[in-house]
Amino acid sequence: MANTPYPQSYYAASANAVPPRPVLQGEVETDVCVIGAGYTGLSSALFLLENGFRVTVLEAAKVGFGASGRNGGQIVNSYSRDIDVIERSVGPKQAQLLGDMAFEGGRIIRERVAKYQIQCDLKDGGVFAALNSKHMGHLESQKRLWERYGHTQLELLDERRIREVVACDNYVGGLLDMSGGHIHPLNLALGEAAAVESLGGTIYEQSAAVRIERGANPVVHTTEGKVRAKFIIVAGNAYLGNLVPELAAKSMPCGTQVITTAPLGDELAQSLLPQDYCVEDCNYLLDYYRLTRDKRLIFGGGVVYGARDPANIEAIIRPKMLKAFPQLKDVKIDYAWTGNFLLTLSRLPQVGRLGDNIYYSQGCSGHGVTYTHLAGKVLAEALRGQAERFDAFADLPHYPFPGGQLLRTPFAAMGAWYYGLRDKLGF
Repeated sequence: MANTPYPQSYYAASANAVPPRPVLQGEVETDVCVIGAGYTGLSSALFLLENGFRVTVLEAAKVGFGASGRNGGQIVNSYSRDIDVIERSVGPKQAQLLGDMAFEGGRIIRERVAKYQIQCDLKDGGVFAALNSKHMGHLESQKRLWERYGHTQLELLDERRIREVVACDNYVGGLLDMSGGHIHPLNLALGEAAAVESLGGTIYEQSAAVRIERGANPVVHTTEGKVRAKFIIVAGNAYLGNLVPELAAKSMPCGTQVITTAPLGDELAQSLLPQDYCVEDCNYLLDYYRLTRDKRLIFGGGVVYGARDPANIEAIIRPKMLKAFPQLKDVKIDYAWTGNFLLTLSRLPQVGRLGDNIYYSQGCSGHGVTYTHLAGKVLAEALRGQAERFDAFADLPHYPFPGGQLLRTPFAAMGAWYYGLRDKLGF
């Protein structure tokens, strides 16, 4: 029997203790079978359990094994394509619904942490850092856009103010979002899994779904068992494989790389980020970083299209870290890992239904921490017969990558090269 462990990340090394979870053996019946114990699946399960559904979750490896337990740990509002892009491509009613939901995911995270007493090092405050005047103009427009949708916890930072929140000389200004913030992402997932089980839900680990038997009463098969359900929620994202072929054509797994320093000590850590905010820059191929509870710096960036694991992650990311913080040149890197996220051509999430009883959400395109928590609520609403918000996502247009699966990776890499050049040249 396969036993897939967590990657050797800082998050896995510092994870809260959890009890072992069983492998599915034999046959079980449930109202909803959720495929995937990441944020989308766990959020869906929690909302469904809170509304009286019986829920069984199947996880191919361990809770939070994928992007949910490997990401930069930043609570970032809105979507990978912002509300203004949505406004230009859909009608006003759909845009209003999606805009109203753009800041809900972060609130859901905080509600879950408070309600279920999840220990995940939650900190408030996230900074978007501008590297040039074009970036700054974009942040000014973003502030006006977000405030139009009622999001007011925002402060523009001039060159003096951004020096007060991050000790990096590369920035000309920024935007502080106090409803943003950061968490230990794997501990958030583990806490949500414990909440699922506290409400009577069941989570099976090392129990990959290998086949879905569709029909009026669908069945999800694993190598050693099966789950009969009224509904299925497919929440595998970049780790779904080809379980549902219809979902593979319009998305592409991509890898992002993260490193974590040795503990910096209180003085050095505070000198880098005095208010303990998380930071991401405004480049298309952006860098992001934050401090951990034990005063390490987590620094991420870079994209590998097609989700290959680079041979030397530290060699890719350490120069980026030193460009921001040359004062860390002698600091040791203790952890380096990669994780996959799912990219769509539109960079907007794909939400929908296959037949009458198989629901899915995928393709967060790098903006998954908040969106996935919203997605769980929206999927649960749809199963309860309240589909207006679900339909607002499901009606977004999506297209296959040019050239199909064979050429989608080189085409995307070419596009990334172009935007990377634009980042370097500042236009």
